[in-house]
Amino acid sequence: MPDLALLLLDLLGIAVFAATGALVAVRKELDVFGAIVLGGITGLGGGVLRDLLIGSVPPAALVDWRYLITPVAAAVIVFVFHPAVGRMEKQIGVLDAVGLALFCVTGAVKAHDAGLGIIASALCGMLTAIGGGMMRDVLAGRVPVIFREELYATPAFTGALLAVLAAEIGLGPWTYVVSAAICLVWRLLALWRGWRAPLPPGLDRG
Repeated sequence: MPDLALLLLDLLGIAVFAATGALVAVRKELDVFGAIVLGGITGLGGGVLRDLLIGSVPPAALVDWRYLITPVAAAVIVFVFHPAVGRMEKQIGVLDAVGLALFCVTGAVKAHDAGLGIIASALCGMLTAIGGGMMRDVLAGRVPVIFREELYATPAFTGALLAVLAAEIGLGPWTYVVSAAICLVWRLLALWRGWRAPLPPGLDRG
């Protein structure tokens, strides 16, 4: 994927996830610093974990000012305009799905470009997509979303795997868009239809 396109997708995903983190902070009645911290962790956490795993140090989030200012700006906007943002529950869910789709692809492609194998790259893409949200939920005292909500990690892994396979056989960048779109549609359908991973036999979600 071209560097500029990868950067723009990364920044867009960071902004979207940072907004969701800041919204959690507002609902937990944290101050502006708490909103920035949760927003920053949500937006950057998964990418930092990926960079550490693939040996890209220091992580891009710590050396490129654009990666740092983006989640701060998104968090402050949510903090200031939270009454309006808070009423956009469905829209926030859609934005979160968009961020998931963007990050699973960009994370997987970066891992593949670093020389990782197909499965390892797909797992790194999934980690990029869900890592920040897991950190956010733990810090906010919530059960991480991947354990309590509709299908979340599975669409991310699928989108990441498709992107890696496309990179492996040398298909064009348009295939990354298709991979992200598949993840996005799957996640949105899970939200709309309430699809969830199966529980052990005899248990009820109640």
